Amino acid sequence: MTENAAYEVLLYYKYVRIDDPAAFAKAHLDFCNQLGLKGRILVAEEGLNGTVSGPIDKTRLYRETMHADPRFADMPFKVDPAQRHAFKKMHVRPRKEVVALKLNHDIDPHQLTGKYLKPAQFLEALQDEHTIVIDARNTYETQIGHFRNAILPAIKNFRDLPDWIEKNLADKKDRRVLTYCTGGIRCEKFSGYLIQAGFSDVSQLDGGIVTYGKDPDVQGKLYDGKCYVFDQRISVPVNRTEEDVIVGHCHHCGKSCDRIVNCANPECNKQYICCEACEEKYHRSCSDECRCHPRNRWAQEHAHGEVSVAR
Repeated sequence: MTENAAYEVLLYYKYVRIDDPAAFAKAHLDFCNQLGLKGRILVAEEGLNGTVSGPIDKTRLYRETMHADPRFADMPFKVDPAQRHAFKKMHVRPRKEVVALKLNHDIDPHQLTGKYLKPAQFLEALQDEHTIVIDARNTYETQIGHFRNAILPAIKNFRDLPDWIEKNLADKKDRRVLTYCTGGIRCEKFSGYLIQAGFSDVSQLDGGIVTYGKDPDVQGKLYDGKCYVFDQRISVPVNRTEEDVIVGHCHHCGKSCDRIVNCANPECNKQYICCEACEEKYHRSCSDECRCHPRNRWAQEHAHGEVSVAR
């Protein structure tokens, strides 16, 4: 735990009927602004998906207020201590889905979803060599951390996952499958999709990686690297045992590294792994083309003027 933390970061979701997402989003944004919170919240007819930061007294009031609403009375909050805000602004936006799987026939987790496994159960199942473990996150997330021996689909967006599964695992539908993601919300739908697609034995990590890392009994065991998070922290530790494994490598020099940056070319903005030395050498750019871009943000920040190509 961060010592003398004055702030908290909350991660939460709830699949529940919201009749007018646009009106809810407008009122909720006003409420969050009144509290001085910052973060991103998505609202859809199917529910709510959010992460916010704020002073501890304000995040506590936010949680109490949400739990006073019957729709969110049992909504779990994952709480991390922090020294400052983890976001720059506050956004609450209506959407068609709180996680965009974009299936022709959408999944309602209340009707169809995989079995929930608590961290200790997941750890036990994880060690069964006959079990298939699927990471439901995108490539830019898995590059800095994942469960040991998990399958890491090469996808840029969550909506690409069903197509990847059909192309790569269609012959494994009789195997036991475990799924996991950051906080659990994606697996609610993804596990349901797997069942709908014909997989016979599907389970999901209840609460996701974040909950797994906080569990006092498992302490993040068998998770290598860090967990990508969607705020200014970029990543958080998971494995709290004596194991300390870095799975990522610098995009430029190949050095072991789990430091993620955004490409300084505003037209690219790709998130990639880059050590501090290569950030300076390549102007925080993923390619020479991006490094030479006239609007390169690193060059502007450091007032280098014309950008030369590294050799």
